[in-house]
Amino acid sequence: MSRIHRPRRVQLAVPASNEKMMAKAALSAADHVFLDLEDAVAPREKVAARAKAVHALTTHDWTNKTRCVRINDIATAWCHDDVIEVVTGAHTHLDTIMLPKANRASDVLFLDTLLGQLEKKLGLTKRIGIEVLIEEVDGLINVDEIARASDRVEALIFGMGDYSASHGVHVQALREDGYYPGDLWAWPRWRIVMAARSVGIHAIDGPYPNLGNERGYADECRKCLALGMWGKWALHPNQIASGMEVFSPKVEDVKRARSMAAAYTEAEKQGLGAIELDGVFVDAATIRVMSNTLSKADLYRM
Repeated sequence: MSRIHRPRRVQLAVPASNEKMMAKAALSAADHVFLDLEDAVAPREKVAARAKAVHALTTHDWTNKTRCVRINDIATAWCHDDVIEVVTGAHTHLDTIMLPKANRASDVLFLDTLLGQLEKKLGLTKRIGIEVLIEEVDGLINVDEIARASDRVEALIFGMGDYSASHGVHVQALREDGYYPGDLWAWPRWRIVMAARSVGIHAIDGPYPNLGNERGYADECRKCLALGMWGKWALHPNQIASGMEVFSPKVEDVKRARSMAAAYTEAEKQGLGAIELDGVFVDAATIRVMSNTLSKADLYRM
């Protein structure tokens, strides 16, 4: 079965325990919202938060948004019931489940099996997707098998917060003025993009915690875009506009890509393998590069 592509230029994180914040998230400009049952919810509130998440999913208008719930990881006492209660309550109002701290393919297969059982029990014809957080050293080591574990997997997400603890990154290096000579996260981001691209799914970057530094957030978005990522988390609504702008193809780029593709298609009909268009050399490799822009334009209905 082919992988499903959904909009996730900006993944807005919202505590599932906060009903007001979930209502505001539905009205936001983010094209992906995940209601968080994990880190954003205190242990004593986790059980009650499930029903709040279901209520938000089934009552608010989420038009043009990917609707997701981040469950607790499979090593916790909450994971199993998170999935059962949210899927049973939300039904078709849920697009994906986000699985945190996935370390191996079997973690994904557990969720895949449970979702399959629930879909049969509830008679659901809409298949629920899986988004996987890579935030442990073992998860990054096994990222290829995780990506291939199930055709429900739609995205790999780099969770650099927990990953830095797992990797033993020195806390001073995590500061924006840290002493590391370069991009501390370039390699894990690159590795996750490779694994995602190999199976045709999205690679997404995790949070940027300095909520007051909008320029810094936009810079991180551009780094991720350059590596082939499709989006980034937003921890606050003030990060949404920058993320949506960076990860949306520019109108002029889309027009240029379509013009090149049309010209090359016509050239192929004439038996030509390469052409010159407005002073630019265009061949099969050029069109393959342009296809990335066109894929995004089609997904975002541009």
